[in-house]
Amino acid sequence: MLHRRVDDRLGEFALCALDPDAHAALLHRWVTHPKAAFWLMQDADVARVAEEYRRIAAHPHHDAFLGLHDGRPAFLAERYDPARVELVGLYDAADGDVGMHFLCAPADTPVHGFTHAVITTVMTWLFADPATRRVVVEPDVRNTAVHALNAAVGFTVVGRIAKPEKDALLSVCTRAQFEAATGAAHTPPAATRGDLPT
Repeated sequence: MLHRRVDDRLGEFALCALDPDAHAALLHRWVTHPKAAFWLMQDADVARVAEEYRRIAAHPHHDAFLGLHDGRPAFLAERYDPARVELVGLYDAADGDVGMHFLCAPADTPVHGFTHAVITTVMTWLFADPATRRVVVEPDVRNTAVHALNAAVGFTVVGRIAKPEKDALLSVCTRAQFEAATGAAHTPPAATRGDLPT
């Protein structure tokens, strides 16, 4: 287990290692679901999903993790160095920047506050590393639900940027902004978190 957080209302959330081959079928159901349209893998087959996450696993500046809710797979989280992946040359990189993507599994019965609990868990995990000064995201400009969620945990919009695959809304969140927005207490460094590849 890389990180664990207990939500007062929804229970335990955790992050663990992702196995690209063992988890490919599970991830395929998630990334090809209509609600995951902004993940840009709607037409992928299981083999392509496995290949993509093997590529991420082998990348020196990008990694992916399986998220659990009360011990069951429930979300996907990716961490990357935005100066070397996704945003190269597209923004003013700063020391301590960490990029983040997350995706919740589709649910037959949505649980109020679940996505907020997931992003809060991912952010506490990233900020558990004292070297992380700012989290950087680049959601599609059309993804208004995520824009609202990002704002709720402290992100501020830097501006619109053009990426090859989408027009994105570059947004950033410092540790202080996250703590002010969520009331999250400072999270001490987690020895099991693992270093961000550099």
